[in-house]
Amino acid sequence: MEPDWMPDELAHGGPEHFDAGFIAGFDRKQGHPDPSADIALLHGHGLSASSVVVDFGAGTGQFAVPAARHFGRVVAAEISPAMRDVLRERATAEGLSSLECAPGGFLTYEHTGAPADAVFTRHALHQLPDFWKVHALRRIAGILRPGGLLRVHDLIYDFQPDETEHFLENWLAGAADDPAVAYTRADLAEHVRTEHSTFRWLFEPMLTATGFEIVDTEFRASAYGSYTCVKR
Repeated sequence: MEPDWMPDELAHGGPEHFDAGFIAGFDRKQGHPDPSADIALLHGHGLSASSVVVDFGAGTGQFAVPAARHFGRVVAAEISPAMRDVLRERATAEGLSSLECAPGGFLTYEHTGAPADAVFTRHALHQLPDFWKVHALRRIAGILRPGGLLRVHDLIYDFQPDETEHFLENWLAGAADDPAVAYTRADLAEHVRTEHSTFRWLFEPMLTATGFEIVDTEFRASAYGSYTCVKR
């Protein structure tokens, strides 16, 4: 039984991610991110064909599917049933027995078996308000072995509060025009209004407080952060 103070995780999944029409164009809109650098990073930290990797907010499997060709057990945790359908189809089509598709997300996924050697998440954690981000990071730490790796890509703001208006107007001005191929100004404005990207100077203490050591950080356009962290 979940405590009565827990939120409905589905309410924090982004309504578009439950829409089969949106999901059909999801990969194109995301820009087909190349997973090879992240997979190489995990190999560089000692992961191998016997390792366990959990991908939170796995979506259509842009990371989980290629990762399953490299690691012994890859769990794609995804709260959207429609996304899970796509994941299962891809895993079946490629004969990837090492890929498991699991219902649940940061707040509800229940890990079984050996502790994870690594957790990966891309552009999913911002769906949660900051209080619940911390709860999610605690749960991630709970499924990782000591020394396990957390790799996070997300929309995180790397600017000071008094730069907010200037940054947002410039960021939105550079958005795509065609919603079929990338995120438009309207898409990004909706993200700012209704989702929960946080400042870098708030997010990094969350990682430290939940038991992680930050070993590498990269930012692009002051909005897209990538973190490599090790569980202490």
